[in-house]
Amino acid sequence: MKTTSVTLVTGGASGIGAACVKYLIDKGHQVVVMDLPDPASVDPRALGFIACDVTDEAAVKASLEKIEAHYGPVDALVNSAGILQNRLPPDRLGMKEWERVLNVDFRGTYLCCAVFGMAMVQRKRGSIVNIASIAGMRSNPLHAYAPAKAAVISMTAGLAAEWGRTGVRINAVSPGYTRTEALQAAIDRGDRDPSDLMSQAAMGRLVEPHEVAVGVAFLLSPEATAITGINLPVDAGWLAGSTWQTYGGVPEAQ
Repeated sequence: MKTTSVTLVTGGASGIGAACVKYLIDKGHQVVVMDLPDPASVDPRALGFIACDVTDEAAVKASLEKIEAHYGPVDALVNSAGILQNRLPPDRLGMKEWERVLNVDFRGTYLCCAVFGMAMVQRKRGSIVNIASIAGMRSNPLHAYAPAKAAVISMTAGLAAEWGRTGVRINAVSPGYTRTEALQAAIDRGDRDPSDLMSQAAMGRLVEPHEVAVGVAFLLSPEATAITGINLPVDAGWLAGSTWQTYGGVPEAQ
């Protein structure tokens, strides 16, 4: 079934990607989900599902052709496909793992931008939102994940200038500590202390996945037609509050 305009969400079968799929469908988008084969679940309201490894250039190009043939042109793209990294010092973070994280989180995002973005350029319309992270904006011990997300932020600004005069907008959203299934599982296992995650945020709480999706939907929307090349943190004020630790921390509610 072809539609007039498709919104593609990579990594849309879980986590922030799945929240984006749900919210965008709620807002009237015709959403196609792209993820690895055999996902545990995909929103049943999605227009379709495409199995694709975003690090595989040929597979990404083939996915573009398949989506355009079966569903229609991709006028909106959310790049949410990504993987996390365990905290490891450089002497224990092997290059194979380092490359795996960079391949998915940076190479995969760039490939999807390049392939789907150039199709948008040819049509002279389109909007892309890349899911980055506050990890790419501050020093932290994630020596593969953080540089990959910093690269996504930099790439987003570069492509915004590259494509701005063709009518294609591209922005990034940087979530803070977000209560995804993966983070909640780590908290439940005792691997992460939620008080550590929340204590430095100005709002004193975690971010919920749908709150990230709201920011993504805004940047894709007609209300954001003059916005391109930005990185929007959705972090419950973690960036604002984190430096207050040296002054005794963020004040409690008054």
